[in-house]
Amino acid sequence: MTATQTPQAAEKAWIRERIWALLEAQGIATFPRPVAGRIPNFRGAEQAAARLTATPAFAAARTVKINPDAPQRPLRYQALQAGKRVLVPTPRLRGGFYLLDPAAIPPDRWLAAASIAGFARYGQALALEELPPIDLVVMGAVAVAPDGARVGKGEGYAELEYAILRTLGRVAAATPVCTTVHDAQLVAAIPVEPFDVPVDLIATPTRLIPTATPYPRPDRVLWDYLPPARLAAMPVLAALRAAAR
Repeated sequence: MTATQTPQAAEKAWIRERIWALLEAQGIATFPRPVAGRIPNFRGAEQAAARLTATPAFAAARTVKINPDAPQRPLRYQALQAGKRVLVPTPRLRGGFYLLDPAAIPPDRWLAAASIAGFARYGQALALEELPPIDLVVMGAVAVAPDGARVGKGEGYAELEYAILRTLGRVAAATPVCTTVHDAQLVAAIPVEPFDVPVDLIATPTRLIPTATPYPRPDRVLWDYLPPARLAAMPVLAALRAAAR
């Protein structure tokens, strides 16, 4: 633990390292590898995506926000196949958000559009004021607990994406938040900090786990937790801060 690292952050770091090593050791990890430092791609991501797309929450959604990482590419593709609009943040939010609209993309290009390289080619870049209301949020995870506590790769971008959408009123308190992971990514418990975003539903290749999470989610960007360097590196965040003043 570093001098500035909280006990909760230190425990989360230990959980990440353990899960990354486990996925590699058991042959669950898949491209891109190594998975350390990433939202890990896993064997069975397609099946986990299919379980989530079969839920009433997904069926009722018109626009779904899905993280840009490799294990959720099958979900982005399946969402386009189901006629859903998909809002994807660019990695590290350096380029803001793109909207993938299946009505505006040829069907034989949906799989390409679901890739990181495809966002800019097939999607529409949206300014903050153009972002649509989101009916379902999907976040990547390194590990997740049955009570909905979740840990990402440790950089906080997923939490910021959610907080931005809440600040703008594009995501409501009742909007379902989900994740797709391998069963091996389930852990008994994860510490929760004020900026963390717990999930309501976990989809794995073998099952669906409603969490009935007891943890609140932040309703806005918690500026006090953000160092100035993060604002400088993320134009979207800087623009939001400026608009709030």
